[in-house]
Amino acid sequence: MENITIIIMLLFGMSFLGLLSKRFNFPFPIVLVLCGVVVSVVPGLPVIALNPGIVFIIFLPPLLYYAAWNTSWHDFKTSLRPISLAAIGLVLFTTVSVAVAAHYLIDDMGWPLAFLLGAIVSPPDAVAATSITKGLGLHPRIITILEGESLVNDASGLVAYKYALTAVTAGNFIVWEAGFNFLVVASAGVAIGLALGYIMYLVHKKFVCDPVVETTLTFLTPFAAYLTAEHFHFSGVLAVVSTGLYLSFRAGQIFTHQSRIMASAVWDVVVYILNGLIFILLGLQLRGVMHGISQYPVSSLIWWGVAISFVVIIVRFIWVVPAAMIPRMLSKKIRANEPFDKRNLVVFGWAGMRGVVSMAAALALPLTLKDGSAFPGRNLIIYLTFCVILSTLVLLGLTLPWIIKKMKMEPYSIYAEEYQVRNQVVSQTIEYIEENLSLLHDDLLRNIKSKYEVKFNRLQKTELPANYFSNGQPLEVNIFNEFTQLQIDLISVERKKIDEMHRKGSANEEVLRKIERELDLEETRLMMDMYEG
Repeated sequence: MENITIIIMLLFGMSFLGLLSKRFNFPFPIVLVLCGVVVSVVPGLPVIALNPGIVFIIFLPPLLYYAAWNTSWHDFKTSLRPISLAAIGLVLFTTVSVAVAAHYLIDDMGWPLAFLLGAIVSPPDAVAATSITKGLGLHPRIITILEGESLVNDASGLVAYKYALTAVTAGNFIVWEAGFNFLVVASAGVAIGLALGYIMYLVHKKFVCDPVVETTLTFLTPFAAYLTAEHFHFSGVLAVVSTGLYLSFRAGQIFTHQSRIMASAVWDVVVYILNGLIFILLGLQLRGVMHGISQYPVSSLIWWGVAISFVVIIVRFIWVVPAAMIPRMLSKKIRANEPFDKRNLVVFGWAGMRGVVSMAAALALPLTLKDGSAFPGRNLIIYLTFCVILSTLVLLGLTLPWIIKKMKMEPYSIYAEEYQVRNQVVSQTIEYIEENLSLLHDDLLRNIKSKYEVKFNRLQKTELPANYFSNGQPLEVNIFNEFTQLQIDLISVERKKIDEMHRKGSANEEVLRKIERELDLEETRLMMDMYEG
């Protein structure tokens, strides 16, 4: 009970720091890793021994599912070549490079342990990449590649992790057999994920009509996919990713607007807590980890941490140039259809931040082998993983905005695209009204058509700024500015009256809550009209 109390209090502290990071525009993933450092040095806090088997089951399925859900399938498919090269080729290249460096740097680091470390630190983190690049005006294509890479290489890196872990625990490793098994395990994992996705698609579409139940099912789905695939010794990670991509693509067909609002809000909170919790648990274990590697000289530990972090960073830059240039040299179609800017190569190389997935994989290492002996090098691997996360987040994450500014990259404005999309939607709706609703009562037809004509006229009066960025900061563009703000102000008047009646007890509580919810939904829609990017 005492440990639970401490964790809850630390989560309160993390949330407060989250508010500060939002207030001062400081990347939250960096706050998390620094929190882990602070927690580890606070005297009096207990050293919590976390069951390694729980880490993968509790943390990975929802985090991977959330990342897959927020990935656009169309964008993902369009950028499949660079995503695949990064998510598979770069992961394997990083795994091998780190393994070679660790094996020759650290005397008692055998090849199986070295490859295990390489697999753990190979996948960049999707949450870290998107949170740090948000608001920098990067083109959507580079954002898609970064998000798609982080999603798929979590899967490829964790599959490699499982094979390296098997080599450590079983004591043998046959390359050709592992390669064949990889194909079987990966294919079967994807198949299970797609099959479960189709089943859940039918469940949501034909049977579920309650937002609470639908939101609950969205939480159970990734665990079902992961546990089902793992039960048959296939890739649970790929099953979760496949299910998330399948259902996300069809979300508009199966969820009501109430379910989408509820699920989105709840998922944001849960993922926020999971990201914070993993680093708090790391901090509470870090003291024990450092005690477990006390036999090594401090100078050696610092050197190993710096060297492995350097290898992780530099191999990404080594890979990115040939991976981008060779396909362009070999394909005329790629040269014709894909604009090239060498500055994007720098951004991609600089955006290789590691995060929560690598940390979860390190903490999930078993405490003992099958014979009961201690797992070799566990504490050292956790320490080196934390060094990589700390160095990539702090060094790369804090300097990426400065690098983009120095390269004078032309910022991409999403508001021009928003304007075009809104125009198409409103114009199509007006066309439908004119073609299909002409027989309605005159007053009703006039009122409904007037609503959309007002929207259309406001769009035509919108003036998008020629320069989306001013002094390096995005300008606020409210396409429906004055009219929308007036509606929001009037909703506040309605809400005050509801609150007054609530305090006086002059109306039924259920009625007041229903009206209040309607106002909340309406204000949510209006705030989306004033979307600030």
